[in-house]
Amino acid sequence: MPSKSPAWAYLLLSVAVLMWSGNFILGRAVHAEIPPIGLAFWRWVVAAALLAPFAVPAAFRQRAALLANWRLLLVLALFGVAAFNTLVYVGLQTTTAVNGALVNATMPALIVITGLLLFRDAVGPAQAVGIALSFTGVATIIFRADLALVRTLQFTAGDLVVLAATACYAVYVVLWARRPAALDPYGTLLVLFLAGAAILAPFYAWESLVAGRAMPLTWTAAGAVFYVAAGASVLAWICYNRGIELVGPGQAGMFINLNPVFASILAVILLGEPFRGYHAAGMALVFAGIWLATRAGGRR
Repeated sequence: MPSKSPAWAYLLLSVAVLMWSGNFILGRAVHAEIPPIGLAFWRWVVAAALLAPFAVPAAFRQRAALLANWRLLLVLALFGVAAFNTLVYVGLQTTTAVNGALVNATMPALIVITGLLLFRDAVGPAQAVGIALSFTGVATIIFRADLALVRTLQFTAGDLVVLAATACYAVYVVLWARRPAALDPYGTLLVLFLAGAAILAPFYAWESLVAGRAMPLTWTAAGAVFYVAAGASVLAWICYNRGIELVGPGQAGMFINLNPVFASILAVILLGEPFRGYHAAGMALVFAGIWLATRAGGRR
């Protein structure tokens, strides 16, 4: 991925969020059959196996840099790999896709707040307006442009879990953008995937042996694991991490608001659901917000 143009970065970020939209829908669809920690654990094991042929040489070459930055890598693995996706799957056990998408849409704002608190990152007026526009677009899609749905929306414990997951990934995004240049992205990702699986291993054992929710040996489970490992992990993370490097965490975070946009499109194409006017209005607001925020970020 040699290009450094913003357009290339925005394409990579869009591909990543498209993969994550499918992951979000799949996590809810299989929540009754596949245990959340088991799905997360095998996601990272399979993702590491898929990435290994390309990343092992890079990881070996930079082994000294990896060892020197083990504390940073441990934090990245804990927040971005182990905690984020596991908490999303746990939250989707008890909340709806509507609520989960709404809570997840707070990520751009949380990334900006995290950068401000940890590193005093500047936030321009145009970026703030862009975030507000995109969030309004997300709310338009979720609430179907009907204010009556706002009054009837009920939040559950699962919503708080998804919010915690979103905050964890905001920390990951901000820290990844500041990792040392000596850390090759592919070798580093392999280490993070393995470390995330290792962190989850005792929780996976507890879920299987104590909680009695063993990973089922079915084609559905195998297909779900392969998608979240190959698409939502290897492909999406490579694209998103490269996007962060090219345009920074603030602009990259704005693209998370494409999640409900892509989810709506996928529902129309794959599930035959109707395309409504509120979909078009919400998408227009999301794209306007992203354009405004990225345009302001590019000027700085």
